[in-house]
Amino acid sequence: MAFFGNQFSDVVEWDEFREDMIFWKWTNQEIKKGSKLIIRPGQDAVFLNNGKIEGIFEDDGEYDIESEIVPFLSTLKGFRFGFNSGMRVEVLFVNTKEFAVRWGTKNPINIPAPQLPGGMPIRANGTFQFKVNDYMALIDKIAGIRDSYLVDEVKIRITAILDQLLMKWITKEGKNMFNLQANAHEIGAGIQDDLNMELMDDGMKITGFQVMSFNYPQEIQDMINKSASHGMVGDISKYQQISVADAMGKSSGSNTASDMAGMMMGMNIAKEMMDNQKGSGSENQAAAGNQNSQAAGGNTAAPNFCPNCGQKNEGAKFCPNCGQKLA
Repeated sequence: MAFFGNQFSDVVEWDEFREDMIFWKWTNQEIKKGSKLIIRPGQDAVFLNNGKIEGIFEDDGEYDIESEIVPFLSTLKGFRFGFNSGMRVEVLFVNTKEFAVRWGTKNPINIPAPQLPGGMPIRANGTFQFKVNDYMALIDKIAGIRDSYLVDEVKIRITAILDQLLMKWITKEGKNMFNLQANAHEIGAGIQDDLNMELMDDGMKITGFQVMSFNYPQEIQDMINKSASHGMVGDISKYQQISVADAMGKSSGSNTASDMAGMMMGMNIAKEMMDNQKGSGSENQAAAGNQNSQAAGGNTAAPNFCPNCGQKNEGAKFCPNCGQKLA
């Protein structure tokens, strides 16, 4: 209650506004003559009579119930108030902002995978966003029987079905089970569509759904990391060089014997690599020599006609007519 002039008046406002509250219903007392409506930024005020919407006020500010609110309701809805004895009406304050919620799987989800008979246990986490977009549906399904509604209640509802949706869309869009992050956008878009179908009847809409990361079992992650490192190196000789350099780096600061052992190992591997390269070069030279020999041999083949008498030759080394040497 607040005091205005010489009489007591009601102040209709969301006086205990909480950022995690989706809506709050003012039902404490009758609205009397001289009452004020206060709407803060990020709030809408919905006037209800017998569970039905009589008017929605979206602009923040302070309004006089008698002169600014009732005329609007009366003109639009034919709704008559008698202020002598006060009027009983509900006012639903709705938080209009977009809510952002973090989510994460509590237990691993076993995703079917051809490589693993028992499936691949995967955890995931990310964020989703939602907001109220249909006051009629919100009142019919929730606000009609509730005085308030919290973000955590929506989160609990969504996480209850999230494991099933993750399994559905990972199986559908996760073309590479060992690199699900590459398809995270498609997986998130599919889940967002399904969650919208779940919440639309309650007057809420999922405005975004993101999968930030997929987490594999440690042994699977180690295998993925090792495979990725081999793929980045590409050449086994380079991989050996990197391994030697890494080993020598780890041995720094140790005793002289360890340092010498590391250096010798690096020299031996380097020598082996040089020998391999020389061997490859010798093989290449030998192959080239064989090709040249074959080409040279091809040049001494007998001609088709004798240069002395013109007799046709069938591949003989001497002309059958005059005896001329042909090859």
